[in-house]
Amino acid sequence: MRAEGTKAIKFLFLVYIAFSVLYTLNYFYVVYSNTYASNNNIKPRNSLGLDFQTSEWGNDKLSWGTSDYMTEEFFLSKVFSESMQPSHVIPYYFRAVKTPKEEDITITTLITENRFHVFDRLVTNYQGPISVTIHVADDEKSRDVLLSKLHDLYNGNEYMKQYVDVHLVVDNFERQFNMWRNVAKFFARTNYVMMLDVDFHPCTDFRHAILNNEEIMKKLRTGNTALVVPAFEYADLQEGLDFHTFPTKKADALELVESGRLVMFHASWKPGHGPSNYTHWYGTNELYKVTTYQYQYEPYVIFPKQSIWCDERFVGYGANKAACLFELYLSGVDYWVLPNDFLIHQTHEYLEDARRHERRFNKKLYDHFREELCFRYARNFILNDEWKTEKADNLKNTCNKIRGFSQAIKYFSSMK
Repeated sequence: MRAEGTKAIKFLFLVYIAFSVLYTLNYFYVVYSNTYASNNNIKPRNSLGLDFQTSEWGNDKLSWGTSDYMTEEFFLSKVFSESMQPSHVIPYYFRAVKTPKEEDITITTLITENRFHVFDRLVTNYQGPISVTIHVADDEKSRDVLLSKLHDLYNGNEYMKQYVDVHLVVDNFERQFNMWRNVAKFFARTNYVMMLDVDFHPCTDFRHAILNNEEIMKKLRTGNTALVVPAFEYADLQEGLDFHTFPTKKADALELVESGRLVMFHASWKPGHGPSNYTHWYGTNELYKVTTYQYQYEPYVIFPKQSIWCDERFVGYGANKAACLFELYLSGVDYWVLPNDFLIHQTHEYLEDARRHERRFNKKLYDHFREELCFRYARNFILNDEWKTEKADNLKNTCNKIRGFSQAIKYFSSMK
């Protein structure tokens, strides 16, 4: 009996040792994975169906350490806290099968249901990483109809499955364009992004032209360069309906320009794209710098993901993209125009009444926004010993005429 008791004690002791080792290994695995692993806690949603309203959306736990966590919903509410609330962000509703290389260019864009067919063209044409935000109205009937169409769209294009990450924003607020842009950029999986409106057709393969050009890539890697792809439209808007007829080489585009059929996008509003200096673009094969920046400038640009975010207070038409690019410029990023690449706008109808009213509201916001940024970035540069560097040159040239600006600089300088 005594021998059997001794064997039992030894067996229990060995079991205890085994469990202790397993517990210790599990503890270090959890700590290591939470501390050092990449942020892959946000799970793909590809396998989920249409009944997200009744499922546990947003309740995934994001952990810091072994016991500290917050829900995904709470985390994202802070990330996009300047947007109109409540707004539910659902990342990676669909996640691309292909994992892009870090040094690649993700098109970030936003679409509504009526632009699904145009987006389908863009995906097929680009065949590279795309991060797209789709707004979903927060009511059961329209939501289910939209998501059904989205599933058909995604499953009907093999390139969609390979390259496109889809993120949903579910709320009752229309045209939160800057918030939607931020969502697409936030979940982009490459070092560089292109902020593009879905109605523009990339006529040339600018992605590979950039990635295979070491001189241009060197500029992008510095973090202070944004590359402009010039945008055109047809003078006769009917010609802009069929993308199959669009030129794919600069020489062919120049012939259309000379005949008057192809013009700068929104030529009637020259500040929007005029600083790209189209006249110079027509005759050059060299990358060139934008030297006549204006605060209304809103080109389509490729820039580092690790950069400023679009201000989400701009809701609706007018100044939203210009505000993004103004802050990017003030932060020390210069615009350089690609000499051989271009986009052409695909004609569509506009919501003219909404555009007229919302532009008026956003103009007032933008006037105050520009002054706010001038003072904020000036203070930042001074306190970080960057005021006398090239990084501050764009701000100095843009903000020096603001009333009280010189006095503010003296005050900020005295704080050091």
